[in-house]
Amino acid sequence: MTAISQGRTRRRAALAGALCALLVTGAGLTGCSSEEDPDAGTNGVGKLSPDKIQSRTRAAAKSVATVRLAGTVVGKDGTYTLDMRLSDNGGTGSVSSKNGTFHLLKVGEQLYLKADAAYWSHGGEADGKGSEAAADKLEGKYVKVPEEDPTYQRFSGFTDKNALLDGLLTLHGTLATDGRHQQDGVRTIRITGDKGAGGTLDVSLEGTPFPLRLVRAGNAGTLRLADWGKDVALKEPSKDETVDYGQQLPSS
Repeated sequence: MTAISQGRTRRRAALAGALCALLVTGAGLTGCSSEEDPDAGTNGVGKLSPDKIQSRTRAAAKSVATVRLAGTVVGKDGTYTLDMRLSDNGGTGSVSSKNGTFHLLKVGEQLYLKADAAYWSHGGEADGKGSEAAADKLEGKYVKVPEEDPTYQRFSGFTDKNALLDGLLTLHGTLATDGRHQQDGVRTIRITGDKGAGGTLDVSLEGTPFPLRLVRAGNAGTLRLADWGKDVALKEPSKDETVDYGQQLPSS
């Protein structure tokens, strides 16, 4: 190789090095490589064991006061479609069941349920025990749900952020990772319990490792988790919007 050729080679190498440094600085990356690093520019949880990923995402979920939870939950009482905004002090949102759609609001320990006349005429979540008179009185009102009423026990959990997430974010069986994915344009690492039979959880690889999508074990529903840390407005309804039935709801 001539001196001129060697000089050209060195200049090209220097130029490539300078270009790499420029790209790294601009993109906030850690280095250049001939092979793409799947963890480049991420929060690093993709390099952890599945047990540690689950631990990190549970800690992340507890680190902020609010989240939006939407999707389906299948339980012994049937299938519910949720769209709830939750905070450490309660929650608000809609729940749909076989008997229709109703609104839940919980402020502190007080739970309210608001539904249309069709829902109440069917006895709410009871089967065929409603009455037209009760339906007309309750339609469109926030009905205070007594803590002793079965309805409170059934639905207050849908508005309890910490209790709900404690149950949802634990996968069952042997944990494993299942590759990189995307959820609403955000890169994720997926972890599974018993190859998916025990549930799957997509965890954000960008920023805080929040859980973004959960497929529950036993085909018990799929939930999306979003709006972590965003404000959730919780306010007691006014007296003229509220009905207080005392110790037990009608036809509960």
